[in-house]
Amino acid sequence: MTRDLTDARSIEPDARDASSDVRAITADPARARHYGHFYGLEPLPDGDRPLLVVHGNCQAESLRQLLQDAPGAPWSSVRLPPVHELAADEVPLLQRLLARADVVLTQPIADDYHDLPLGAGQVQQTATRARTVVWPVIRYSGLHPWQIVHHHAEEGDPPLVPYHDARTVLRAASGAPLRPAAQVAVAVSESSIAELRRREAAAGAVPVSDLVLEAGAGAMRTINHPANPVLVGLARRAEEVLGLPATAVDPGRRLLDAVHAPVEAEVLDALGIDSSAARESWLIAGEPVPDAEVAATQLAWLQSRPHVVDDIVRRHRTQLALLAELAEDPAASAGPADR
Repeated sequence: MTRDLTDARSIEPDARDASSDVRAITADPARARHYGHFYGLEPLPDGDRPLLVVHGNCQAESLRQLLQDAPGAPWSSVRLPPVHELAADEVPLLQRLLARADVVLTQPIADDYHDLPLGAGQVQQTATRARTVVWPVIRYSGLHPWQIVHHHAEEGDPPLVPYHDARTVLRAASGAPLRPAAQVAVAVSESSIAELRRREAAAGAVPVSDLVLEAGAGAMRTINHPANPVLVGLARRAEEVLGLPATAVDPGRRLLDAVHAPVEAEVLDALGIDSSAARESWLIAGEPVPDAEVAATQLAWLQSRPHVVDDIVRRHRTQLALLAELAEDPAASAGPADR
């Protein structure tokens, strides 16, 4: 029988006080049940085994699954909401788990993230009994050099996919199509890897930058969603840092699978990667969506929201300037909706 998620009696005793006023439980019962252990709606698993907590963005859950399912894994773990979804009334629930944790993997999140004590340093202060390992925020733009992540405070994400295309943004800003040369992929790739390496070193994080390059066309779904080869490699390195055999394996299903961006043949050629791995369409929840449809829909959306265009241009000025600098003759422009 499914328990009533609004009934305080259904909450684990040690989590009852922390959960009693959590709005997310009643606002979205299905989501709360998905994170049932976190919210205290289900008992923590296998209390005789060490507790593993993986804290971070949307990449964290994939890493947790790989570590939990690795042959011979010595721990139990629970699914946590990504850090950007946590609200103030959920912080005590996270702290409850951190105080119990034996192993914590955290991304190098700045202290007081979203004005909440969710940063890596604050996590380590709470998880006083845990061995803590820092792992990086994996972001690589080489395969998708035109892609921009920008969530507008009032307007939210663009339609169809939560990613902007810099060529579409520039078209909306100037009114003229712009076709940056594929050469830009090399410059963006080098810059992106250098930044990832810098962040790894600054945080003392488990390195992944070499894994990204080794994975070639299969490294990333989008600029901020790594694919299986990178995630599995990260999990194995985390095991090694913890003094365990590297046993994590590919689960046989695609992780972070909701959105796959197109990979252009000319970009792969520029990077020296076999262009047979190119894909012209987006994959959204497993369904192909033509890039031309995404480009045209987002162009119309941006043109009706010039304040969003101005915000993107201001926030992503460096990337847009690089694209414009390396642009080909606009008369030679081509591609979906002429961008």
